[in-house]
Amino acid sequence: MVYNPIFACYANGMYNYWLMKKALLSIVLVLVCILASAQNYKQHPLFIYSFTRYVQWPEAYNQGDFEILVMGDSPILEELKTLAQHKKVGDRTIKVTKINGVAEIRKCNMLFVPADKSDKFNEVLQKIDTQSVLIITEQSGLGARGNCINFITKEGKLAFELNQSALTKRNLKASNEITRLATMI
Repeated sequence: MVYNPIFACYANGMYNYWLMKKALLSIVLVLVCILASAQNYKQHPLFIYSFTRYVQWPEAYNQGDFEILVMGDSPILEELKTLAQHKKVGDRTIKVTKINGVAEIRKCNMLFVPADKSDKFNEVLQKIDTQSVLIITEQSGLGARGNCINFITKEGKLAFELNQSALTKRNLKASNEITRLATMI
């Protein structure tokens, strides 16, 4: 009999139950990891919407649509667009826009930089400088490097770091409610 890895669970006309169980367990673990990752991005927009309520922008940033830019292809983009269809910031419509790179950054209220774009973080900081843009990231260490809010996992749950000096530099004010929930840097 020729060995065929596709049918490794079926050897010599008999099922190898140990291999079948191992293969099934592997498939289940992969699916759980994929679902856990996707589920995690369902929580991000809820946090981000809360940030809109507990961070104050200067008057010049409180007119027109409330604009959130998302750099690159991130699963959060579609989640934020869904949120924007159902929620408002005060009486302002939430507008979510995908940008491809640093050159496309413009006046907005929030900028989300996903982990796979964190190598562009220094360029993002230079481009935004002191504009009143709440920069949100999800890469370990970026909170301490001048970012406003950085998503982290704490005890298996989504949490966030808040850099008060970065907020102050951008003329943004965080309420006491948000500072109590955050890990302060």
